[in-house]
Amino acid sequence: MSSSSGEKHPFLDDLADDVELRGTVLRRPVSGRDNIKRLVEAVGTLYASQTPTFYGAIDQRHVLQYQATLRTGLDLEAVGVIERDETGLVQRVTMTFAPLDAAVSLSAELEGIVGEEFGGDLFYDASVNEIAAS
Repeated sequence: MSSSSGEKHPFLDDLADDVELRGTVLRRPVSGRDNIKRLVEAVGTLYASQTPTFYGAIDQRHVLQYQATLRTGLDLEAVGVIERDETGLVQRVTMTFAPLDAAVSLSAELEGIVGEEFGGDLFYDASVNEIAAS
């Protein structure tokens, strides 16, 4: 989540070295502070707009919700659960995206931007999945 008002990002500054990211646009978890920062940066380039709708915490779990419009024109809703340890470091982030068409589009676009960097099996690849469906 980015902020035009200069607010602190809700989790990027506090990532543990071995943090894990799971999400509906990923085929498997991604680990490591630098990898997650890179993915969040890549996702941000695919948004035409982004509007935070909720951010709150219960104990060590923080919940982030936002709406976005992808550069492709699809509207997207996201919910993130940010799990912190007792020191405040983020140990796990789980992101869900809806509706399905927007989530698949986001994953496919990420494949084009950082697919090679993270390995070809991490994101939805339309060309592979079209062939598999035939």
